[in-house]
Amino acid sequence: MISKAPVLNVYKKNKKRSGVVTQLLYGDTFKKIEKINSWIKIKNDEDNYKGYIKNKKFLQNQKNTHKVFVLCSKLYYKPNNKSKTKKRLSFGSKIKVIGKKKSFYKFDNFWIKRRDLKKISFKTKDSFKNIGKFINVKYKWGGKHFSGVDCSGLIQLFLNFNNKYCPRDTKDQIKYFKKKIKFNNMKKNDLIFWKGHVALVISKNKLIHGYGPLKKVVIMPIKKTINRIYKTANLKVTGIRRVA
Repeated sequence: MISKAPVLNVYKKNKKRSGVVTQLLYGDTFKKIEKINSWIKIKNDEDNYKGYIKNKKFLQNQKNTHKVFVLCSKLYYKPNNKSKTKKRLSFGSKIKVIGKKKSFYKFDNFWIKRRDLKKISFKTKDSFKNIGKFINVKYKWGGKHFSGVDCSGLIQLFLNFNNKYCPRDTKDQIKYFKKKIKFNNMKKNDLIFWKGHVALVISKNKLIHGYGPLKKVVIMPIKKTINRIYKTANLKVTGIRRVA
């Protein structure tokens, strides 16, 4: 089945107060495990993550052709700038193009600007090349959307965009990426893990992460971050991993 909502919250249990554990973006596919009253338990095809969503009418799987390359892409009713809708698609959302006109592509009942898209097979040599798009995006537990993202969701978004598998949660990411790195041998694109948290090294002295205490995605000095997390949360670095 396929999600046709710009963003769809996935909950830990079949009740909203159980909390959001992840999100489905437009075009994400999933399998229905079971129906429980007004909820269905699902398994995300991209990472096998399980959770609960409200039961709605979902389409069967389709072959997506393109994915959103910008942080936030506006949708239009017609292939012109004057017919803008209130809907937006977030980075990594996937669509099936069914028509073209001038600088617009048509999918479902909407039009989207061609410049905002890449073919579904597209990938960058550096998987995290464009992660700066998310600087200052709000921190949101379970988020994977331009309106809010968490630390592990940010990492997963960019690896998935580049057609690479990545688990959803930090506890699984540190196990999946097996190449262990010592602090003095860190380089760009290595992942630094704490219990329940992950950050991406972007240079010799800096990292980027969705950081709850600052309520947004930020770039910070590596040593300052390590010291701050230890002082404020009593957490030490649990490991550094290199993404193959």
